[in-house]
Amino acid sequence: MRTRFLIFLAIIGAAEFYGFVFVRSITKPLPTNWRLGITIAYVAITLITWASFMSFRMPFWDNIPHIVRNFIVAFTMGLWIAKILIAAIMLLDDIRRLGLWMLGAIYSGPITDQSSEAPIGSGISRSTFFKRVALVLGSTALGGFVYGITNRYNYKIHRITLKTDNLPEAFKGTRIVQISDIHSGSFDDHAAVTRGVEKVMDENADIIFFTGDLVNDRADEIEPYQEIFSKISAPLGVYSTLGNHDYGDYVSWPSKEAKTANLEKLKSIHGKMGWKLMMNEHVVLEKGNDKIAIIGIENWGAKAHFPKYGDMKSAYNGLPEKNIPFKILLSHDPSHWDNQVLQEYPDIDLTLSGHTHGMQFGVEIPGLKWSPVQFIYKNWAGLYKKGKQHLYVNRGFGFLGYPGRLGILPEITVIELA
Repeated sequence: MRTRFLIFLAIIGAAEFYGFVFVRSITKPLPTNWRLGITIAYVAITLITWASFMSFRMPFWDNIPHIVRNFIVAFTMGLWIAKILIAAIMLLDDIRRLGLWMLGAIYSGPITDQSSEAPIGSGISRSTFFKRVALVLGSTALGGFVYGITNRYNYKIHRITLKTDNLPEAFKGTRIVQISDIHSGSFDDHAAVTRGVEKVMDENADIIFFTGDLVNDRADEIEPYQEIFSKISAPLGVYSTLGNHDYGDYVSWPSKEAKTANLEKLKSIHGKMGWKLMMNEHVVLEKGNDKIAIIGIENWGAKAHFPKYGDMKSAYNGLPEKNIPFKILLSHDPSHWDNQVLQEYPDIDLTLSGHTHGMQFGVEIPGLKWSPVQFIYKNWAGLYKKGKQHLYVNRGFGFLGYPGRLGILPEITVIELA
């Protein structure tokens, strides 16, 4: 943990240093008054963004209009990413210059044909080229993060047909809708959330699954949206699980009893909305003589800082395995699939997870699927297969932290069993 913190400080320190150097460099041709004014403005904006970050958890933020708060958060995150990109380009240029200096020292003469001021194909020096690349990347990042605010309710439907050998005949053609990571504490638009729920219901699913993180921290966050989500229903039922945020582990509670009461309230809200909350348990669905099992566990995360409340043995207790050829597991954290399901439960045909949000930032175009979250989670969005077992990771219905979506849109998953 300490090493990661030091790495973070090093990256931020380099970003701030090179950001300042970059501003001073690109304003060098301007009159002195303009240079001074732009530099002061840049420093002021930097201090404001840091002050916003340091005070984000303070109560007064609740009194700031959502549109203003969202812009500040998006601008702050975008500016940091912009500085990191600029720092990377500027550092690359410095490494190039250092290499040329070392070559010059070794050969006792300047390498003039590769110097910083030597023109390249467009007639500009290499240093100017690097600065322009840094400016374009930084501006794109900042503008992109601000633009991403407009996508936070832009729900995208992902459709897949899943063919498996074990599915009983009576359940072929069953339509599943999965949503995950609602994070109701981040919502600020009832009409937009209602449109998302209407999209869910327009799919006429046979069964609906929710795979955790109904709230950010507190049960009362869902109350303003409880009526909206109560409209979600399906002929075979709505089944839900808890995610890591639902336990209130990231809040300082006045007492252990207060934390327990919060969780119990959240559990009861699932029931009031007509959702069957799966707490390390299973249900068996029947159509004629055919059966499938739905297994739902509490949060189980392989990463050290995420809890392992899930208990597969308890969830299996009383399940007649030989008579149930097809099993669906609801488990919030996709790391559970690699670290326990594949190793110990080969009879799980389909695992449904969420948790990653696709980091709400990345690229998904034909031929390219990328997000920084892939450096943390091997399975982070979409369908995965190993042997005869499948995992689907939902990109999340809501948002957390960054109040937007850039390249990774909020998701409603539609799965047809075949």
